[in-house]
Amino acid sequence: MSAVIYHNPRCGKSRETLKLLNERGENVQVVEYLKYCPSFEELKAIISKIGVKPSEIIRKGEKVFKEQYKGQDLTDDEWIQAMIENPILIERPIVVKGQKAAIGRPAENVLGIL
Repeated sequence: MSAVIYHNPRCGKSRETLKLLNERGENVQVVEYLKYCPSFEELKAIISKIGVKPSEIIRKGEKVFKEQYKGQDLTDDEWIQAMIENPILIERPIVVKGQKAAIGRPAENVLGIL
């Protein structure tokens, strides 16, 4: 079974996590989520596999968050929709393998799902 990494090649943590997966010999499918954002249902399933609330994987330092979402009390589905509309808000990298997922911050976090 291959792992899927939701990757931003411009992000050092994302590159570090991809390197770790490759060094471990994992068969990895790379999804550049800023170009190919997961669907609403796919993102909802990924978040469920991580075991967190959608608001917990929002990148709160992003300009779009500060301008459009800071201080808002959104439902889980509304946060997912915000990430679909603004993929830059999705914390990265996310690695999914089977029914498990983890955020690679630090990269070693993904070792528990491999």
